[in-house]
Parts: sequence; structure tokens; C-alpha cells
Amino acid sequence: MLSRRDALHRSALALAGIALPGGASAAPSHGGRGDRVRAIRPRADRLLRLGGIGDGYKTTLAANGVQFVGVNDGPGWTQPPQRFDVNGLWTIAGPPDAPSFRQVPGYPALDRAARPEDAPSYYGHGLIAIGNQLYQFLSTLDRAADRPRHWTGTKLIHSPDGGRSWRNQDGSTPVRWEDWGEQSRASLAFFDEPGGCFSLLSIVQMGAGYAANRDGFVYLYSVNGSVDGQMNALVLARVPAGSMLDRRAYRFFAGRRRDGSAAWSPAIADRAVVHRFPRGWVNRTNLFSGDLVVESWLPSVAYNTALGLYMMTSAGIGCAPDGTEFGKPSYFGFWVSDTPWGPWRQIHADAAWKPGGEAHARAYAPQIAPGWISRDGRSLWILWADLAGIRAFGRDEALLQAAIERAATPSAKTAAEVDFLHRYMPRFACNAQRIDLLLD
Repeated sequence: MLSRRDALHRSALALAGIALPGGASAAPSHGGRGDRVRAIRPRADRLLRLGGIGDGYKTTLAANGVQFVGVNDGPGWTQPPQRFDVNGLWTIAGPPDAPSFRQVPGYPALDRAARPEDAPSYYGHGLIAIGNQLYQFLSTLDRAADRPRHWTGTKLIHSPDGGRSWRNQDGSTPVRWEDWGEQSRASLAFFDEPGGCFSLLSIVQMGAGYAANRDGFVYLYSVNGSVDGQMNALVLARVPAGSMLDRRAYRFFAGRRRDGSAAWSPAIADRAVVHRFPRGWVNRTNLFSGDLVVESWLPSVAYNTALGLYMMTSAGIGCAPDGTEFGKPSYFGFWVSDTPWGPWRQIHADAAWKPGGEAHARAYAPQIAPGWISRDGRSLWILWADLAGIRAFGRDEALLQAAIERAATPSAKTAAEVDFLHRYMPRFACNAQRIDLLLD
């Protein structure tokens, strides 16, 4: 029987909108077995270069088995490249060693050349397929000119028909790209939140079309800000799968109780850190004047149906002594948990991530491809981009600008930029590697 004190405490939590133990906050009934996994083994013999140009590679698995993958800052797999998109969306069909890529024709890709130079950009991040519907969060930066720019908001777009058409969060169409004066908490899913939290979202993947989910919630991770001490701290939110477009339905992880269950609050100010990555892997300044803060420690989380556990991979950016990004190889880690709210147990740490043994590798933002998790759950594939050569590229940035200015057409400008990327950063593309889980 509950004591009077416990009953009053539960009543207070309920009035605050925080779920109670034994209710919706109980762990999804997956029968977690995270303690069985002791390590991972990246397969050096199963490293693939899948081509394309860009980064991001946030991936989700649709109900029909087709994977959708977002590509930022590049033309993707278009041949010949016609334009440089800030964000794009593609499908991947087939196995890792024989994939086929197709650009999603109805997706509202944001052509960088078609935007005013000072206009806000929106980069594709959290992506999820729920049944036949697709949702994507796109991140935007502040307008600071006297310091490195910080992430400040997230726009949510939605496709009700498997990617053929897209709408704004309020259901209107076509998708619009809010200018500086139009950005607000009314127009964006998250905007100007404390420290810039929930501006870079990663969504837990749970099977084809989210079919492996059992508790009815979508779980979303974010770094807690744009500077070290915040960017290495993860926060968590969840929302009923049918209420993704309703910002009022989101609840924020407010800590773990003694029994391991999670407390949830409607107030973003009540958010608690769900996991901390090592400090020292977020740049303090940028290589290029006016460039953006690097996306460090962006997690990729997927539910492993066969093993009944959650898997997370993430990477911190290796900084030079002057605090600029990509001065050394990245930190690569892998974690497992029985629930989305942890605790997360680290089973792999590599403080000098050099896929393929390439000494100059600057790999970052690894992403689990949910469609390439094996049926027995014992292996998976990750995708990432690599900015090896970025410092040499930066030294010749003036040559790139001159080449672009000489180009007479938008396609010629894109060709000039692609030529420079290939010359200096040949791994700024989709790279893939198989990861084996080692079990007791």
C-alpha cells in the first residue's frame, strides 16, 4: 500500500504531467539483453566507399523495406551534379555491397545557389518513417557574425504519402523556408530553447515503418547546446507516434527513478542529461571565418529487435591545439542499453578513429543504417562522411571562390565546387562499414 507521502508525491507528478512508474514511462516491453554484448568488431574487410558527395546520412527504414537517407551540403549521387543542395533526400535499395540510390523527386531540397547569401539554411537531421508517413527535423543556425555560429532551432516537415509530397508542420504546402524575421516557436518545432538544446535531433529507429515499437512513443535525442560541456551532453524527449506535429505533446526526460523508470515533464526546463560523452571533442573556433560550429557527438540510435537492446554510436570531433576542428582523428564510441533512457553502457572506444587505417582520416557523425541490421542482430552497418583534406582545402578557398565566380552558369559553378571537393576531400561521400557485435 502507498504511504500518504508517496501518494502525494505521485499526485504532484501527475499534475506536472510526468508519467508514473507502471504507466507510459515504463520501459518498452522488448526484454532488453544489453548485458550480453561485450564489444564490437569493426570489420576492416567490409569497408565500402558508396560514392556520392555530402554528409549527414541520417537513415530510416520504411514499411516497404526501402531506406531513406538524408544528404547535406552536396549533390548526393546525381551524375553529373547539377546543383549543391543544403539538404536532400534519397532512397537506398539493395544490400550494402550492391546498393542503388534514387533521389526522392517530391522532396523540397534546398538549393544553396537559389538562396540569398545571408538567408537561413536548414540542414536535414532527425528522420523517421512511421507506417507510410515520413517526418524530418531540419536544423538551423543563429545569425551571429562576430563568433562561431550556434545551432538555434529545428523545423519539422512531414510527408503523408511515403515521400511523394511534403508539408509544413501546420499542414500547409508547399514547404516554406522561414527567413530570419519569420523564425519563432510558432513556425518551428523548437526555436531559441535554453542553450540551443533540441536544435540537432536524432530519432531512435525501431524496425521497418517503426513496427518494432511497442509503447507508442517516438524517442528523440539532442545535444544540449553548441559548446563543449553542452554538446557532449545528451538530452531526450518523446512524443506519441500519432502526435509528431503537435509540439504540445512532447515530453522531456527529467531523470531516472530508483527503479530505473523514466520521469517525463512537459517543461523543457526540466530536462535532465540522459548520457554524457567525453569532454574535449568539440571545437572552440572554426577553420573558416563565418563557418558553422561542427556537429559533434550527434548520436545514432537503433533498436536491435533480435537481441532486444538499443544501440548507439557517436563521434566527437578531434581538435587542433588552437581549438579548430579536424586537427586530429575523431573519437568513435559505441554504447548499448535496455531502454532509450539508459543507462548507456560503453562497449567500444576509439580515440583516433581511422577507418581503413587511413592516417589522415577525419571521419565524423557515424549513422546506423536500420535496414542493414542483420536478422540475428549480430551485425550492422554504419555510414559516415570524412573530411580528410579539409585544411588543405581551406588554404585554397580563394582559388575555389575564383573558380566559382568565373563560372557562367549554376551547373558550371556546381561543377567547379565538386571538382575542388574531389581534389581535396575525396572521402566527403558516403562511406560504410560492417560492425559485428561480440556476445558472451
